[in-house]
Amino acid sequence: MPKLIPILSRVLILIVATACSVFAQNDPEWTEPFPAFRIAGNLYYVGSKGLANYLVTTPQGNILINSDLEANVPLIQASIEKLGFKFKDTKILLISHAHWDHDAGSAKIKELTGASYMVMDADVPVVESGGKADFQYGNRPEFLYPPAKVDRVLHDGDEVKLGGALLIAHLTPGHTKGCTTWTMKVTEGGKTYNVVIVGSPNVNPGYKLVHNDTYPQIAQDYRRMFDVLKSLPCDIFLGAHGGYFGLEEKYPRLKAGAANPFTDPDGYKKFVIQKEQEFRTELAKQTLAAK
Repeated sequence: MPKLIPILSRVLILIVATACSVFAQNDPEWTEPFPAFRIAGNLYYVGSKGLANYLVTTPQGNILINSDLEANVPLIQASIEKLGFKFKDTKILLISHAHWDHDAGSAKIKELTGASYMVMDADVPVVESGGKADFQYGNRPEFLYPPAKVDRVLHDGDEVKLGGALLIAHLTPGHTKGCTTWTMKVTEGGKTYNVVIVGSPNVNPGYKLVHNDTYPQIAQDYRRMFDVLKSLPCDIFLGAHGGYFGLEEKYPRLKAGAANPFTDPDGYKKFVIQKEQEFRTELAKQTLAAK
């Protein structure tokens, strides 16, 4: 019996590791439908419960932000069409960052709509390799996806224009090398609002912030990201995951006719401060451990 203990321990570790990988790729909320709705002006939510997608509509066609998992493409299409728009009118496809849960469906969306795919320069090798060039997940098959050709390489501060809509790409690196936070303005009730769609400020489990050979400047990039986020004027706070900005809590209030709960500058500031503190805590922990 004692001889079996090491074997059982190894089996248990393998089972747990496999389960974690499957869960990471298949969080049930990622594919759970969520009502499509207008956030403000010409900006709409067309994502799932766990993965956020945004549609910016214009007279010359529409801009879609994030493609998510391949399994989410029909959900995104259905959400767009429930709002009364045509999926094939998607002219530009953007992403928040090059992780499978935000860009695995890009090849399929390009195929179905003919949209021009625009990606921040440092994330281009990742999306065009189907995730293989990712500094953290590139050697893990469960996190790979169909590669997609990028039609326009973006750089920090670049503008994306279509039919009167203007979005600005802000490089907010760390979570991925080309993680992008999008800003735009929308008009609602005669007022103009600054919209911020946060890429991701998260330090994922397993990220090495110290002595990272595949991403030596990762800690420096996180610091840069927080500096950028703190500098952005924000009225309407959004992000790559609904959990960032309280989607599930705010949507019912919007539906009930309350003042737009997505107008949340204080929530944005608190979110950035909290995430920066989490980063600094993890960095201090890893720095101490590396001594």
